[in-house]
Amino acid sequence: QVQLVESGGGLVQAGGSLRLSCAASGRTFSSYHLAWFRQAPGQERKFVATITWSGDRTYYSDSVKGRFTISRDNAKNTVFLQMNSLKPEDTAVYYCAARAGPNYFYTKEYEYDYWGQGTQVTVSS
Repeated sequence: QVQLVESGGGLVQAGGSLRLSCAASGRTFSSYHLAWFRQAPGQERKFVATITWSGDRTYYSDSVKGRFTISRDNAKNTVFLQMNSLKPEDTAVYYCAARAGPNYFYTKEYEYDYWGQGTQVTVSS
């Protein structure tokens, strides 16, 4: 069982930066693949970025590639999402997610077993 708690959301102007954190409980954190998804008002939850359990491989959606960076600190049971050059269209509730399994880039919502409660990111124009 893994419990995830996101933090770091807030209001930022377009072009600014935010760093989201997701703290996890559980002794097997280092064996889980982790991801960030986001959900804008009236839209489905969408994949943003993922990092393998080893931390050496990452994958991003086209909409954030080159602007966002996912990383993890297994010693602190935490995954991060550094968001730079933010745009108003990045406004959403951001969720972290976790799953175990073979080394692979999991990008579908249904592929993840554990979810945080979400943190709001609002980018003003």
